[in-house]
Amino acid sequence: MILSGFEIKKNLGNKIKIEPFDINCLNPNSYNLKLADELLIYDEEILDMRKENKFHKIKIPDDGLVIYPGKLYLARTVEYTQTDGFIPMLEGRSSIGRLGLFIHVTAGFGDVGFKGYWTLEIHCIEPIRIYAGVQICQIYYHTIEGSYKNYSSGKYQNNNGIQPSLLYRDFI
Repeated sequence: MILSGFEIKKNLGNKIKIEPFDINCLNPNSYNLKLADELLIYDEEILDMRKENKFHKIKIPDDGLVIYPGKLYLARTVEYTQTDGFIPMLEGRSSIGRLGLFIHVTAGFGDVGFKGYWTLEIHCIEPIRIYAGVQICQIYYHTIEGSYKNYSSGKYQNNNGIQPSLLYRDFI
């Protein structure tokens, strides 16, 4: 089952942590997360799964930043989230998708026990100006049945910024 907005609010400070929390971002069955003011862009022409790929970060200025098709942009949420006893899920917002901006197309399935900022995979089908602070995606929560072990991977747990792929560690 998916938690209602009322249940999300009821579990804040207990099994769900969203910081900062803004009541205006609470929906009937989700919570809108905002885009932070920084993007990570890979420098490599060809990305290699078996190695640590070089990247650089750019700041999104107050007047926005135009991003272009054919490029992967990694970003993060403004909000730090923590979940215990529920499975967090992330989806793009329909208003954002209707502009041809795709947010977190893969890996929207979170792990019970995740703690950190969400790294967002962003790409667009037409050039588009984006702005820091925009409500870019939504988090929702599923209940979990049976016993479970909280997520504890060292890869992405307790992160404090945009996380490039750490898949190369799986080859070591």
